[in-house]
Amino acid sequence: MMNNKFIAYLSTLLLFTTLITFSSCGDDDEGGDVRNSVYISDATFSEGNDETTIFNFELNTTVAINSDVTVDFTVQSGTALIDEDIKTQSGTAVILAGERQGVIEIEVVADTIIEEDEEFKVIISNAMNAEISGAEATGKIVNDDFPDDPSDDGYTTPESYEGYNLVWADEFNGSALNEDFWNYETGNSGWGNNESQNYTAGDENAFLENGKLIIEARQESSNGSDYSSARITTQGKQFFKYGRIDIRAKLPQGQGIWPALWMLGESFSTVGWPACGEIDIMEIIGSEPATVHGTVHWDNAGNYATFGQKLTLDSGIFADEFHVFTIIWDNFTIRWYMDDQLYNTVSLTPDHMSEFKNTFFFIFNVAVGGNWPGYPDNTTVFPQRMEVDYVRVFQEQ
Repeated sequence: MMNNKFIAYLSTLLLFTTLITFSSCGDDDEGGDVRNSVYISDATFSEGNDETTIFNFELNTTVAINSDVTVDFTVQSGTALIDEDIKTQSGTAVILAGERQGVIEIEVVADTIIEEDEEFKVIISNAMNAEISGAEATGKIVNDDFPDDPSDDGYTTPESYEGYNLVWADEFNGSALNEDFWNYETGNSGWGNNESQNYTAGDENAFLENGKLIIEARQESSNGSDYSSARITTQGKQFFKYGRIDIRAKLPQGQGIWPALWMLGESFSTVGWPACGEIDIMEIIGSEPATVHGTVHWDNAGNYATFGQKLTLDSGIFADEFHVFTIIWDNFTIRWYMDDQLYNTVSLTPDHMSEFKNTFFFIFNVAVGGNWPGYPDNTTVFPQRMEVDYVRVFQEQ
């Protein structure tokens, strides 16, 4: 039998071995054989409205050690661009000794421009006292600028007139543009006017919102163009001869912006322009945002002809609130009104004005750039919106 001394010896030896084992494990946890790694995490922040906003990207290590951990970092453009959207380009960040977390500060340009959310990347390198396990993070700049609350402020007109019937209208109250009424014209054709936009289809740049048709011009790469917008027509679907036409709209502004609510003769596909005739119910150039133009274009014995007049608001601009743009068109004249104020009349009695005694269809669009309005510059803010509340066609009973 084992004596008590031998048993006590074995017990003491076992306890000593266990303590050594535990002690070794503890040393590993403190960094003895475990490698320290450092990584950066993604960050999402609102852009802000002041001059700049600081984005803090978290920098973490797996363990705390007794030395500072440093990394170099660089910023890489994505949809957010250095100098335009981001001020910080590179730098060095530190996690202090005994800590497991630090930050990388990125300075972002803040503004009140309505724009899409944008992204960029932050990449870390050249780590000291740690290995890099996560070298790249995405920063998302969330747009926090939105259009003003929908407002119906401005002039409005009735839904009926004595002596007239309402023969067609679009109040834009649905969830999507009514394609029984409207077509999308696509591409970057400026019809010889050297415009800069690409017109898109679907709800990319023309959509319904709060009971309004929105046509939005944006500064973005689109089918080889620097801008996108929309042009919609009723060609082949809704066309009219004579009547009272009311269009209630709020207009965009800015150098190089050119909104128009207009009509072409239904014969356009066969005889071309200007022989088909053109009636511009409303157009403005964004550098003169308080002045509306009402114009006709036609062919006079093989020669291009045009006649128009303009009206300037007493105060404010057409982007401030809704106005109603009207023509009253019959066999003898076309008269233009802004908020029921007459400002242009053209006689249709001459033989060379025969184009205007045929059916016409609607075109609504916002062009960007071109020979007449000129081109956007650094004062032009994007996106720009034309909002149309309704279009109504009345004809005599």
